Amino acid sequence: MRDGDTIVALSSGALPSGVAVLRLSGPRAGELLAELAGTLPLPRQLTLATLADAGEVIDRGLVAWFPAPHSFTGEDCAELQVHGSRAVVRALLRRLTTRDGVRLAAAGEFTRRAFENGKLDLTEIEGLGDLIDADTEAQRRQAVARMGGDLSVRIEHWRATLIDLRAEIEARLDFSDDGDVAAEPPPALATAVAGLVAELRAALAGYSSGRLIREGLRIALAGPPNAGKSSLLNALAKSDLAIVSDEPGTTRDVREVALDLGGQLVILVDMAGLRDATSKAEAEGVRRALDEVAAADLVVWLVAPDVADGPLPPRTSSPVWRIGTKADLRPPVMAVDLVVSAQSGAGLPALLSRLEAFAADAVAKSGLLSHERDREAIDMAIRSLEGANLAELELAAEALRQATHVLSRLVGRIDAEQILDRLFSAFCIGK
Repeated sequence: MRDGDTIVALSSGALPSGVAVLRLSGPRAGELLAELAGTLPLPRQLTLATLADAGEVIDRGLVAWFPAPHSFTGEDCAELQVHGSRAVVRALLRRLTTRDGVRLAAAGEFTRRAFENGKLDLTEIEGLGDLIDADTEAQRRQAVARMGGDLSVRIEHWRATLIDLRAEIEARLDFSDDGDVAAEPPPALATAVAGLVAELRAALAGYSSGRLIREGLRIALAGPPNAGKSSLLNALAKSDLAIVSDEPGTTRDVREVALDLGGQLVILVDMAGLRDATSKAEAEGVRRALDEVAAADLVVWLVAPDVADGPLPPRTSSPVWRIGTKADLRPPVMAVDLVVSAQSGAGLPALLSRLEAFAADAVAKSGLLSHERDREAIDMAIRSLEGANLAELELAAEALRQATHVLSRLVGRIDAEQILDRLFSAFCIGK
């Protein structure tokens, strides 16, 4: 990857398609667009053009010109909207990349240039990645807010508060010998730090809900063998995804199915029946099942009327619902929260309704934080401030510096390189 190159890539979906979008960014973008289209169009206006190479027409499509710095990357940029033919796209890419200083873009390189040119910070870039990956309405709204800078604005407010406090403390340290500068801590320092900690804690309180929106609510379908876990999974997903058999121990691995319930991502997890295993393979399945139960946000414990008394639900900090299955056979043998039948469909609408309500309630208090990196940074800032000795100017200044440092890292103002490669590797070519 060479700085100063002009990069080009197909930015739209797989070919063939109705329309293909090619993007260029870098110092030669305007020159290349003018050569292909015959002239450079007016900035930020779609223009119909015939694209040709040495007099031979390649295609006819719409072109746009975005001179720096008013572009996505902050560099000169161009876009070609052409017919989504493999031959057309191949001809254009071949024509463009034969020029000196022009090459195909690496994964996420357009967005990386936007970051390096100050068009986006790291949290906004993560929001862009979340938007590309969004499957549900809740994920879309969350990603748009992050990409739009909602979190960035709050972080900048916290940083500005810290910087103002540091400036006052350091002035007292530097000029404590002067008669007009007091050597003791500012009277309002403790109040200001306590107020900032309260703001950070309020933001941190919404992290769990924010994570559930982004990653999905994990619901473990658990119970003894033959309790109907795989059948219920298939019924809720409306597809024969899991093998169903009356032979105990059929399911030995973990299977996940994603559902959109009321705009919220819910991940149903089918797993091995919990019992004393009779083989190493089944024992491994039971171990994985117990891990999933421990990690679940909700455990749906299934009880079937034709299955002998099995184990009690494992201890977990998450809610546990007891659901009676196989209602088409006979009533459950013990008290349950709801009765369903995967065979007849009885009770399934009620179960889905309860799951949707549970998911909505779980994300009702969602805030700005949704990534583990967010949680770590805010938690570190809180610990730095709460552990500060505000009676000593030097120690107070260091605590404020540490808190400022972790917030600056969160938006990529410092130490960004170690995050960039991992972050942009998940982006598609052309973004």
